[in-house]
Amino acid sequence: MFKMELQSAPGSVSQVRESTLTFMRIAKSLSIPIFIVGHVTKEGAIAGPRVLEHMVDTVLYFEGERHHTYRVIRAVKNRFGSTNEIGIFEMKGDGLKEVLNPSEVMLSGRPENVPGSAVVCSLEGTRPVLVEIQALTSATAFGMPRRMATGIDYNRVVLLMAVLEKRVGMQLQTFDAYINVVGGLKLDEPACDLGIVCAIASSFRNIPIDSKTVVIGELGLTGEVRGVNFIEKRILEAQKLGFERCIVPYENLKAIEDKLDINVIGVKIYMKY
Repeated sequence: MFKMELQSAPGSVSQVRESTLTFMRIAKSLSIPIFIVGHVTKEGAIAGPRVLEHMVDTVLYFEGERHHTYRVIRAVKNRFGSTNEIGIFEMKGDGLKEVLNPSEVMLSGRPENVPGSAVVCSLEGTRPVLVEIQALTSATAFGMPRRMATGIDYNRVVLLMAVLEKRVGMQLQTFDAYINVVGGLKLDEPACDLGIVCAIASSFRNIPIDSKTVVIGELGLTGEVRGVNFIEKRILEAQKLGFERCIVPYENLKAIEDKLDINVIGVKIYMKY
């Protein structure tokens, strides 16, 4: 889209600014929504001048991997609401269909009682979503072990593995580690830390985590399990899907009501010097 009145080339800063102003005048005068669709770079940022992001009211990212049928709409800017809300959709033959229960879909086909698998509860805006995290540790003959993370920040995984080595005593320096979030979602919430380390430890010790258990909690550098917000909402989501046990930070126990029909276990800290 470009304006004939301007001498600059289409795609330049002046063309983008003036074209967007024209769309904004139309939208506000007629009280209608207008979607401007743009390309993204390989890093995931909007291509072209960033003046477009500053002018519009909302910036939406349409995320998803080509090997998965699920798509996530995520707001990174919203002048009229929260930027933490997401929408999850499934690509079908007749178009995109809303996923009413994302947790049930994300856990479908999950293997039971297999080492290296843990279920966590991530809060996407106001919506709790249960997601499976899988970890695989394998002995390596090379001097530098390999670390790979899909759906989780790589630096966060390296940090949590360092906590396991220092505080728990797991000798992971001779093991490759691969961590994956099933379903194509991206988790950036600290409340998933305890689930990540449990999945890694489960694979390393070759001991499965009970398939009816959900793990929630943030992990500090000293090995402490720190409390998370909206703990009751997360537990209710696990209870709704038939889970029988929920491991949570100990300091969150006082905020949990007794009416919950699920076994809640509080954990504090475990260190080995």
